[in-house]
This record gives sequence, C-alpha cells and structure tokens, in this order.
Amino acid sequence: MKNHELNSISSTLLKGRITELKCELWFLEHGYLVSTPDIPYQYDMIVDTGNKLLKIQVKTCRLTREGNGIEFNVSSLTHNNQGYTRRTYSENDVDYFMTYYENECYLIPFSECGVKEKRLRLVPTVNGQTKGISFAKDFLAEKILEEIAE
Repeated sequence: MKNHELNSISSTLLKGRITELKCELWFLEHGYLVSTPDIPYQYDMIVDTGNKLLKIQVKTCRLTREGNGIEFNVSSLTHNNQGYTRRTYSENDVDYFMTYYENECYLIPFSECGVKEKRLRLVPTVNGQTKGISFAKDFLAEKILEEIAE
C-alpha cells in the first residue's frame, strides 16, 4: 500500500488495527494461541490459555490529560447511513479489555471497567492514595494470565 493510500484510511481505524496487532503479537510471542473473527464482532480475538478461552476486546489508549496514566474508552462508535451509534459491551461480549502502551500490554477484566472509560495510573499518587485507583502495574498482561492459570 502506498503512503497516499494510507492517508485515505481513517487515522482512528489505523491506530486501532495497529493496537490489535501488537496485542495479538504479544500473545503469540508468549506461547498463546489466538483466533480472530472473520467479520467484525464484539470481541477482537479469542485467546486459548490452555485451560480457558478468553474473549478479548482491544482498545487503543491515550495518555491522560494529567500525564500520570493511560485511559481508553470501553465502548465503541459505529457508523452507518443514519449516523453514529455508541455501543457498550456486556459481560457476555468480552472477558477482558486489552491495551498496549510503551511496549507493555495490559489486560483488564470486564468487571473492573465502567461503561465509559478505564484509567490506569502509571505513577503513584503524590499523597500516597491507593483506594479507588487502578494502577497499570496491577494489570500487566503477564501478571493477569498467571492469576488466571492459578
């Protein structure tokens, strides 16, 4: 594909696809089998852990406005001839959300996410507060998969 053809693709779609590929590659490099649907579906991939199948929805994250964490939407916008529609997910749709930031993959259980967005803090708070805060280090994909295996 030539550069001018890439420019005609939605930047958001392109960023999303790159995030999906990075997350899929992470699983493959760590020895997990990954299956992806042939048509767009509620999840982006199914990961076979050896004893469980996990439905994963990948989301592209962004640095928070304060710069101390990352955040991603836990819903999606779809477009048709009547405009945009926001779609939320249910526990039947996905088991985990996954995102990629600075060479790390994060795996967040559906139950840990609200309906709008999820924030993961990258650095400790100035006042030492931990209650009600999701720290990115607690959702590193490797750590979560070890917990699932136990």
